[in-house]
Amino acid sequence: MKSIWRQILQYLFIKKRDKSEPLNTNTKLMHGMNRISIIVFLIAIIVMLIKVIRHYL
Repeated sequence: MKSIWRQILQYLFIKKRDKSEPLNTNTKLMHGMNRISIIVFLIAIIVMLIKVIRHYL
């Protein structure tokens, strides 16, 4: 069983994909949507941190 961190690294192209896993169009689309959602989530966290830091300074 893969860890969630390994899967996130694969979505973001930081770690190479396991060659033994099957890859079809549906899997490619799913990974693309997951990659977009992770990036949007990280951007939202950064924006929230900037707002909190500005509020306390």
